[in-house]
Amino acid sequence: MNYIEAFEKIVAQQTARVVKMKEDSDFIDYQALDKIIIGVIGGDGIGPAITAQARRILEVLLSEQVKSGKVEFRVIDGCTIENRAAVGKAIPDDVLSAIKQCHVLLKGPTTTPRKGDQWANVESANVAMRKELDLFANVRPVKVPELNIDWTFFRENTECLYALGSQGININDDIAIDFRVITTPGTERIAKLAFDYARNNGKKRVTIVTKANVVKTTDGKFLDVCKRVALDYPEIEVDDWYIDIMTAKLIDEKRRTQFEVLILPNLYGDILTDEAAEFQGGVGTAGSANLGKRYSMFEAIHGSAPRMVLEGRDKYADPCSVIRAGAMLLSHIGFQKEADRLFSALETCTLTEKKIVVTGRDDGATGAELADYIIDTIARMM
Repeated sequence: MNYIEAFEKIVAQQTARVVKMKEDSDFIDYQALDKIIIGVIGGDGIGPAITAQARRILEVLLSEQVKSGKVEFRVIDGCTIENRAAVGKAIPDDVLSAIKQCHVLLKGPTTTPRKGDQWANVESANVAMRKELDLFANVRPVKVPELNIDWTFFRENTECLYALGSQGININDDIAIDFRVITTPGTERIAKLAFDYARNNGKKRVTIVTKANVVKTTDGKFLDVCKRVALDYPEIEVDDWYIDIMTAKLIDEKRRTQFEVLILPNLYGDILTDEAAEFQGGVGTAGSANLGKRYSMFEAIHGSAPRMVLEGRDKYADPCSVIRAGAMLLSHIGFQKEADRLFSALETCTLTEKKIVVTGRDDGATGAELADYIIDTIARMM
């Protein structure tokens, strides 16, 4: 296939995708389901260790719902780098089939090979899952009360550079080209979700982040569409910033407290949310939601840390990121009381009391010991 044919194939794929987006129905009502199936994907590296602790906590919080049959937990194995590389797919077929039988997913980190790694150059499992399940909204909250920081990032998940990252073309030995896609319906739905969140949660400002002064076509479309959606929310103040200066303003003590809700294309959202996570203790403490209309997935935002496994330290890995993601999952499927208990227990155990501390090594607590501490704290709150 020559590069013109390759580009034509990409255009056809994205055109079909736009048609499908326009036909999409509304979000699923989880509480209307007879049974909510929560799939638990350990992933690889430290993923299985930390995800197991988060599942333990969720099973305690939802014990009554599990007994009544309203909630079922399903462990989904096989999403490891070894298995993915062996079959040459980002998500093996049997794993994807099991995933699609669930309603929501709690997921540990998965390894994405780089060129030259020992593993086959398969696509990121996260990127593939977002595309397969159409998880278009990556929602990452960052809250640090003592710094007056309360940010919620709405990162578009299925477009931008990552969506076509495996479809780049080497024109010749001197020229390599990757592709970037931004669509009107794709931008409309992430913008609407962000503005609805702002309206429903008493937020007064929504900030749009692009580089539309330089990347005029795609970022220009993203900015224009977001501003058009904003017209339906006249009570909310809207501003826009370029990604380069935005990274600086997040560490500007005078300016950063003014931001509340932010909308970003995929790549910029990935960069900025990792920076933002540092304010609440680093990416190891941060969880995120990946929302779609039929499926939703909640995960840690950090990597799989294979070195910790090689050194026998996976049991000392900090599970706070995926536990926080679990709290977001509870809120999303309608168990807000349980979510509030978990968020409160996390704050008590990691910020207020800090009776034990996870360091990632044997001079600190294990993930299981931290989970026990959180479970005991939840029991004290009930």
